[in-house]
Amino acid sequence: MDHRVLIIHVVSRPYLMELAGLSCAQALAKVYSPEAYRNVLVCCGPGNQGGDGLVAARHLAMFGYQPVVYMPKFGSKDIYKRLHQQCDNMDISTLPPDISALEAALRTTNVILDAIFGFSFQGPIRAPFDTVLDRIQASRKPIVSVDIPSGWDVEKGPDVEGRTVIRPEVLVSLTAPKEGARVFRGKHFLGGRFVPR
Repeated sequence: MDHRVLIIHVVSRPYLMELAGLSCAQALAKVYSPEAYRNVLVCCGPGNQGGDGLVAARHLAMFGYQPVVYMPKFGSKDIYKRLHQQCDNMDISTLPPDISALEAALRTTNVILDAIFGFSFQGPIRAPFDTVLDRIQASRKPIVSVDIPSGWDVEKGPDVEGRTVIRPEVLVSLTAPKEGARVFRGKHFLGGRFVPR
């Protein structure tokens, strides 16, 4: 799907990330008001999903939330670095990557934006992400997942043997719902209708 959007419809990746991040911020705001859920922990992986999360953090700040970014592993792509710099420019804090920083932040967080793994993630969940997913899920805080909840199989859903997965209250599917999202039973939004009819 990304290939079709990027190549056939001549849409740039930064533009897609902007639309995706805005969609995620809007969906979160629709369910969790800034008055009651001001502190948002934006958990970003090192890939495109994390880029969507960084964009969402910027928009959430403009919507009146107090986002804080947590990245267990920093993304190496230039676009990721630019998006992170934009968050820095808006005085959006980034936590250190250690687990103790995550645990401390979870105590004061009102809602979590899960932008760790995307639809292309496969294989076992390695450190530090295994512990990160475990702590997020164990926090019992409301979670909004971007595109597919972290740890889920894009086709089979959350039932992956031996793997901690995120079980969010809200899911924001991007472009189109993924096959694995059929079993999702929370609030489900469709964001970023990038493909023309």
